[in-house]
Amino acid sequence: MAYELPPLPYAHDALEPFIDTMTMQIHHGKHHATYVTNLNAALAQYPDFQKHSVDDLIRNIATVPDAIRTAVRNNGGGHANHAMFWQIMAPKAGGDPSGPLADAIKASFGSFEAFKGEFKKAALGRFGSGWGWLVTEGGTLKIVSTANADTPMAGKQTALLTVDVWEHAYYLDYQNRRPDFVQAFLDHLVNWDFVAGNLAKAK
Repeated sequence: MAYELPPLPYAHDALEPFIDTMTMQIHHGKHHATYVTNLNAALAQYPDFQKHSVDDLIRNIATVPDAIRTAVRNNGGGHANHAMFWQIMAPKAGGDPSGPLADAIKASFGSFEAFKGEFKKAALGRFGSGWGWLVTEGGTLKIVSTANADTPMAGKQTALLTVDVWEHAYYLDYQNRRPDFVQAFLDHLVNWDFVAGNLAKAK
């Protein structure tokens, strides 16, 4: 069964003024769609691997044939990362987390403000294209970044929150001002209920 582009959970203009309509149309309808198309093309001759979820495919990338492993890693990773990214954001979101998620962030980073500082540092410190992440590993929250379409899901970490810092994610609105985009993401776009759900599932 071919992988499919998941629909956005909101309208293309729902995240304005922080992400504009055209960025969402291009990012979801072109960039993410291309990952899905290329992943299906790479797996066309390997139907057994099409049975796996994209997360399982990436998690077990070492079992993928050498001839297509790089294509699956890049396009499968891009598909998985973006599928989460759309869910991470929501209209009229942001603010502070609450409940067990807030407690876990405070236990791991000292405070929510300290967490935001570390998260921004990871997202802004990624040279070139990539992602900033909040993950859990062995019951501990950590902040990491990955390059290009790499994903912490390929290892022993479970992703809870991610921000896309490829330029196509923000350039029409912010040009070279990645710090402004990441700040707007944290202040106005993060769907903390979804992140809390990820943490609950990880436990």
